[in-house]
Amino acid sequence: MKTLDLKKQFAPYYRQKRGIVSIVDVPPSNFLMIDGRGDPNTAPEFHEALETLYALSYTLKFMLKMDRKAYDYPVMPLEGLWWSADGKTFDMDRRRDWRWTVMILQPDVITPALLAEAQTAVRKKKNPAALGRERLERFHEGLAAQVLHIGPYAAEGPTIAQMHEFIRAKGYGLRGKHHEVYFGDPRRANPANLKTILRQPVATG
Repeated sequence: MKTLDLKKQFAPYYRQKRGIVSIVDVPPSNFLMIDGRGDPNTAPEFHEALETLYALSYTLKFMLKMDRKAYDYPVMPLEGLWWSADGKTFDMDRRRDWRWTVMILQPDVITPALLAEAQTAVRKKKNPAALGRERLERFHEGLAAQVLHIGPYAAEGPTIAQMHEFIRAKGYGLRGKHHEVYFGDPRRANPANLKTILRQPVATG
């Protein structure tokens, strides 16, 4: 059985010191993704999406490890892309207008055929409400700034402002969607202890 050390392979994009903003160049990677809209605290489809992503990700892992005895790898953290209805901004105070994509990185060995097999297995066992809305997509973020935030999601504002100020000071512009990487299950963790990497793609020139 081959071990895929995804945490080591992608370490620069999933490790960050608190209070320090860094520039990273994020390579193309495979993700399971589900799109949605609305306030994640109140929109049922957000929690349905998380349930589905976790169920599929763990099913894929155990299919390859236990059934095929081919690969072992860690299930990676939940991530989210966030933007507002106009497609250009992310307004922290207008949650009803939020659009989002929640996603979990997958190793390159995951194929559409394996995903279809996992979908069948999850449907038989749990059949979560968002099953069938997911997609396997190659996502390339490229050059971006990132910083670690510790605490509730609602208190991210000053950390985001620090990151944006750093971006402007370095001569970059903002592009793309606000990106968050969550450490610990946001459905269960104490908000004060949440660790989140905040990431913003940047434009040069």
